[in-house]
Amino acid sequence: MSSYVITAPAQPSLAVAGSPERFPIRRVFCVGRNYGAHAREMGSDPNREPPFFFTKPADAVVPASAAVPYPPATQDLHHEVELVVALGAGGANVDPADALALVWGYGVGLDLTRRDLQAVAKDAGRPWDMAKGFDASAPCSPLIPAATLGHPQDARIWLEVNGALRQEGNLNEMIWSIPEVISYLSGLVTLAPGDLIYTGTPAGVAALRPGDQLRGGVDGVTEFALSIA
Repeated sequence: MSSYVITAPAQPSLAVAGSPERFPIRRVFCVGRNYGAHAREMGSDPNREPPFFFTKPADAVVPASAAVPYPPATQDLHHEVELVVALGAGGANVDPADALALVWGYGVGLDLTRRDLQAVAKDAGRPWDMAKGFDASAPCSPLIPAATLGHPQDARIWLEVNGALRQEGNLNEMIWSIPEVISYLSGLVTLAPGDLIYTGTPAGVAALRPGDQLRGGVDGVTEFALSIA
């Protein structure tokens, strides 16, 4: 047993639907602009961009339930609903044909973004870390094992805010499919069990305010409901 000079932090984890066991989180990767309509609303050309990634701290993942705090240092917090892939195996330079074998399960989450901080960082050519990787910036539902669910490919993804539909798309609209995302990412880093991949968001991202009530999901996978505190 190792001895630490301070108390070791708790292992970040996610609930597993219908089970007392939990899924330990190692790293959190997020795919940028993986739906054509969202790429266009953000001013990019989805037909010419290869996938790109940013990360969030593992402990930024919180349950997509109850109240999620409105973060400090922003006046423009945006929602981005996403299918979340949880890896139960890893590897490097994984062939797309073998990629789904790495998937342990799926959830639905939010990539919360301090859009004003992101805009400043973009204009200055600086990293996005403080726009994307703040506390509680990655709410996620309990995970559903792929052994139970299968691998969703053609399903509606959606988000309502205060009962009004804000985001709606289909997983089949991803520019880069889940196997392609896993394969491409595994060429950049060696993937490992416990890694999460937030797979991108459809069009309709917009601002949130304290008190907003959110409900979202992927049809046939799962749903979540939470409020902004």
